[in-house]
Amino acid sequence: MGGWLDIYDSPRLWSDAQGTIASLAADGVSTLYVETANYRQPPNRLVVRAAALAQLIDAAHARGLSVVGWYLPGLVNTRLDLQRAQAALQLVTAMGGKLDGFALDIESSLLASIPMRNAAVTSLSRQVRSLAGDGYPLGAIVPDDRSTMLGGLWPQFPYAGLAPSFDAFLPMAYSTHRTRGAAGVYAYTVRNIRRVRQSARAPHLPVHVIGGLANGLSPAEARAVLTAARRARAVGASFYNFAASRPDEWVALAQFASAVRR
Repeated sequence: MGGWLDIYDSPRLWSDAQGTIASLAADGVSTLYVETANYRQPPNRLVVRAAALAQLIDAAHARGLSVVGWYLPGLVNTRLDLQRAQAALQLVTAMGGKLDGFALDIESSLLASIPMRNAAVTSLSRQVRSLAGDGYPLGAIVPDDRSTMLGGLWPQFPYAGLAPSFDAFLPMAYSTHRTRGAAGVYAYTVRNIRRVRQSARAPHLPVHVIGGLANGLSPAEARAVLTAARRARAVGASFYNFAASRPDEWVALAQFASAVRR
């Protein structure tokens, strides 16, 4: 059960680490996914709000939550992308804490050539794995299934080529942009989970499905996301993002988490 925080969220959520983590814990969240940077930042900014991130990590660990950092690489300057990933992986808090995992948000289309884009992200992913080490949890945040079809954002997405570098895939299954109604949302979510595993040629690949956008779903649609996640055997689920999530979504997530634990 996850919650998402990005660098564009309210400064209050970043500056009040204790309050933010207390709110997440009260909602039953076990893992906070927090953006460390993206390619749009100045080259000398490797980790955005590093001090605030460190406080969030310490506050989360004190309450038993894990923190996974995520970075959106542009793939045009993979050397800088790697430096930013390295800076996040090497961040150490005042209490000696570190990120519990790290994920690449793989969706940039700055590189127009699909073969070049595939080569860049595959190489970067291998380098991040080398930096992190074999036992460190890494995730790949990937586009939804329609975006990786012919005519989409990233056709011929290299699922199989990326699979050896990552422990889990997190599809951005944002049904709010694709369909309406509980039945449509259910089918769309199941399709995304299955497509990732089929395309990665890994039928048991751990998948954490990101449903959303949180403030664009009806209560029935939110429940459909979680029902689909459970029946398709996703290992985790969340809505994007924490700040926009509503009580009915937290209830649905809690029910999903309870069912998965059983």
